[in-house]
Amino acid sequence: MRGSDLLSIGELASRTGLSVSAIRFYEEKGLVHPVRNEGGQRRFLRADIRRLSFVLVAQEFGFSIGEIAGQLKQLPEGRAPTKADWTRIGRDFRRHLDDRIERMTTLRDKLDACIGCGCLSMKSCQLYNAGDAASRHGRGPRYLLGDLPDPDVIEKAARLNRPRR
Repeated sequence: MRGSDLLSIGELASRTGLSVSAIRFYEEKGLVHPVRNEGGQRRFLRADIRRLSFVLVAQEFGFSIGEIAGQLKQLPEGRAPTKADWTRIGRDFRRHLDDRIERMTTLRDKLDACIGCGCLSMKSCQLYNAGDAASRHGRGPRYLLGDLPDPDVIEKAARLNRPRR
C-alpha cells in the first residue's frame, strides 16, 4: 500500500464532511480501521470514504451503529471493497430497508385510521383491546407495531361499529 493511498484523519474529515471527533467515534465503534504511520498518526484507506458514506446513509435511514457494523463486517479489511462486495451487502441492506418500509407503512396507515375514525381512540380501541388483551403480545402499542387482535375481538368490534339502520 502506497502512502498516497492513505489519508490523514483531517483529509478524511474533509472528504466526508464528518468532524474528526465523529471519525474517531466511528473508529472506536469498529466501523473504520486506520493504520498508524511511523509517527503514530492515523492513516485511512481511500475506501474508508465510502465506508463512512455508507454509515451516514444508513444512520439517515434509522439503522443503529450495531446494525451498520454488522453490515460493514461483511466487507474485506485492508483493501477497497469491490462492486461485488458492495452488491452483497446492498442486497442484505435492501432486505432490511424493505422490512422497515413495510412496518412504517403499516404504522402510518394504522395511525391514520385511528386518528381519523372519530372515536379519538376511546371507543374503537377499547373494543379492539378489551381487557388489555394486547398485553399478551408484550409491552408497548402492540397493535400499532403489527400484532393482531384475536379474530373474535375483530368480529365483535366490526359488529358494534356497523352503521345502524
